[in-house]
Amino acid sequence: MNGPSSPSLISFDSLFDSKGLPVKCVPTGVKHLHHAAERYDIGVYFEANGHGTVLFSPETIDILAKYQPSTPAQDTAATQLRGLISLINQAVGDAISDFLLVEVILAHRRWVAEEWDAGYEDLPNRLLKVNVPDRTAFKTEDAERRLTSPANMQVELDSLVRKFEKGRSFVRPSGTEDCVRVYAEASTEPGAIREYRLHFSDVRSRLKDFMGCNRTW
Repeated sequence: MNGPSSPSLISFDSLFDSKGLPVKCVPTGVKHLHHAAERYDIGVYFEANGHGTVLFSPETIDILAKYQPSTPAQDTAATQLRGLISLINQAVGDAISDFLLVEVILAHRRWVAEEWDAGYEDLPNRLLKVNVPDRTAFKTEDAERRLTSPANMQVELDSLVRKFEKGRSFVRPSGTEDCVRVYAEASTEPGAIREYRLHFSDVRSRLKDFMGCNRTW
């Protein structure tokens, strides 16, 4: 998840009684996201690669089915929510239902695609992978955003990130390949590229010290 995304979601105070949206990060994989989303009345989950959907709890579906509105506005809102339940594929976030959902939301808010796109902007970022003989040697915490092993590597990464405005980076093992993913972002494109290069150089050196590796772009 790009750095500005969580603050952007949490800042939707005007829509949620000044409480903002609860945002939870979990380890990579739909299985983790789906289980976390099930804990909410309405849970929206997504991965950076596009996987995701919206879940409605059985209690929420039952409440909406039995709801008796007292005003035209309440009737419209309840009807729209029931329509979303029918539109959204809760079992798997297929591209067609997600695309139709976007069209519905844009029409409801009377937005064109340009207005939607202008609502959020990613920080410049880079992602690479480094092949390793044994990915299980890399242990993480905090939803795979911080390393606990190899020893002291996270301390070195933290020191590097502090050199860049809005710098953020993490290293995590792949779930399917013998490699680690290295992500870096910063407030400017040159900063992100420089952090990316320094970060890669640092990670490559540390990995070689730890077990040896080959670079794959």
